[in-house]
Amino acid sequence: MKSKNVLMGLIVLFCFTGCRDELMTFENSPRGNFEALWYIIDRNYCFFDYKQIDWDSVYLKYSPRITENMSSESLFNLLGMMLEELKDGHVNLIASHDISRYWKWQEDYPANFDPKIQEKYLGNDYSIAGGMIYKILEDNIGYVYYGSFSDDVGEGTLSQIISRMAICKGMIIDVRDNGGGSLTNVERIASRFFNERTLIGYISHKIGPGHNDFSGLYPKYIESSPYVRYQKPVVILTNRGCYSATNEFVSIMKYAPQVTVVGDKTGGGSGLPFSSELPNGWSVRFSASPMFNAEKQHIEFGVDPDLEVMMSEADANKKIDTIIETARTIIEENSVVSQ
Repeated sequence: MKSKNVLMGLIVLFCFTGCRDELMTFENSPRGNFEALWYIIDRNYCFFDYKQIDWDSVYLKYSPRITENMSSESLFNLLGMMLEELKDGHVNLIASHDISRYWKWQEDYPANFDPKIQEKYLGNDYSIAGGMIYKILEDNIGYVYYGSFSDDVGEGTLSQIISRMAICKGMIIDVRDNGGGSLTNVERIASRFFNERTLIGYISHKIGPGHNDFSGLYPKYIESSPYVRYQKPVVILTNRGCYSATNEFVSIMKYAPQVTVVGDKTGGGSGLPFSSELPNGWSVRFSASPMFNAEKQHIEFGVDPDLEVMMSEADANKKIDTIIETARTIIEENSVVSQ
């Protein structure tokens, strides 16, 4: 008979459309939690083939390191290392004492954004609304910085900002270092730059336990906003810090008329995340539904800019943002052409 100190944990795996319900039982022990985590990812993660990950080999690599007397902290660290094999910023193990994370999609690249230099452009007379910092620069070009799609932006706020920018030659929308947030905010903002319903991508869903058990591709459209829409040149500024919902925003905006994306490739993160739970109460988040652009291409590893521009050290030393200056030049040139 098992000791009463050994608890049993039930893992109920969520079921995708077309998949039969499965009830798996794992013991609340280091081995049981390891097996549960490996199984959840094996049945539900969506990028195994695209990233060429051999999940069985990952099991063989980490399984021998599980011991029944290992501490909770040691177990957490080991399971976090196993999840890092997925190279996915949407994959996290969440416990009361820590959250595992994978940040190399951003850390291994130049920042291409400096808040101190940005302060020179903003000065002290900028406005803030709905998480957006905005100002009309001295050359009559609008500048908007949006640092998180988790900051809700209402329709009234958007109408006010766009109306104020109507007098400008064009608008810069800076989403550098925006790590994502709500897709609702993505669609609400992006719709202000489309004059008609437009195909902007596709999504697929897991329909079975196999690594390739996916539904067909479902088209995604952006609707044209019924409110004030912007009709002049727009430049989106990007860097590797653009992740998740921001990655999707940049992908969508590339299909908007009069929009140019400038900067570095985005950080990626196109898998719609879902969550499940281990026997010990830790939760795991992972990419479950892959999203694609309108050409049916993966955007998991990022979206390329229309014009790649890096911040130069010489400019930075003079408190000049190379990427902002490039955007201003583009808007100046486009405003002359449109006259």
